[in-house]
Amino acid sequence: MASPEPSHSVERTLKTEITLYYDLHAAEQPSAPLLIALHGYGANKKQMMREAQQMAPDGFAIVSLQGFHQHLKEPKEPGGPLRFGFSWLSNFHPEDSVRVHHHALLDLIQTLTDEKTVDPKRVFLVGFSQTCALNYRFAFTHSNLLRGVIGICGGLPGDWETSESYKPTSAAVFHLAGENDEFYPPARVSDYEARLKLRAQMVEFKSYAAAHEIVPAMHEDVRAWLQKG
Repeated sequence: MASPEPSHSVERTLKTEITLYYDLHAAEQPSAPLLIALHGYGANKKQMMREAQQMAPDGFAIVSLQGFHQHLKEPKEPGGPLRFGFSWLSNFHPEDSVRVHHHALLDLIQTLTDEKTVDPKRVFLVGFSQTCALNYRFAFTHSNLLRGVIGICGGLPGDWETSESYKPTSAAVFHLAGENDEFYPPARVSDYEARLKLRAQMVEFKSYAAAHEIVPAMHEDVRAWLQKG
C-alpha cells in the first residue's frame, strides 16, 4: 500500500505579548542622565548591572535590560540545578527580534521620561558582544534619540553599508575592542572606526589587552567618556 502524499502546509504567524524585565538603579536627583546597559549572549540583567555600575559616573540612572530569548544552561556542579541565560536574536527571522529590541528601548526611555526619572536629552546606550550591533541598529535608526552609544567587543550591523534605515547622527560613538578577542579579533575590527564615521561625526575607537570580556580599564574609560558627554 502506497504511503499517502504529505499534506501541504503553510507557515503563518500570530502576534502576542511578552513581558520584558529590567533592573533600575535610580539617581538621587530626578531627570538624571541615563545609561542603558545590555548584556551579551547567555548572560542576564544582574550581571550587566554590575558592569554598568562600574561605568556610570555619579548622578547617572542605570537600567539593565534582560534579553527576551531565554534558554537553559548546564548546572555549575553535577547534580545541581539547571541555570538560565538570555539572548537577543538568532538567524531565524532576526528582523522580528530587532523589532522587539527597538520597541523595548523606545518604551523604556518613554516610561522613565514620563516618570521624570531621566532626562531624555542625556540617554546613553551600551552593549556587550551580541547587543553591540543591535544597539548600533537602534542608534542610527532613531538617530535623534541618543546622546551616545558604546559598543564593547561586538560587531557592526551586517547591512551597515546597504540599509536605508540608518541615518547620520549627532550622537557620540565609543567602540572598545579586545586585542585577544577570539570572536572580534583586530583584523576583523580594524576598519570599524572608519565605517562608523560614515554616519557619526564623533567616533572614538580603542583597543585593550583583553579577550572577549569587559576589563577594568574599559570601566574606567567608559566612565571618563560619559563624564565628557
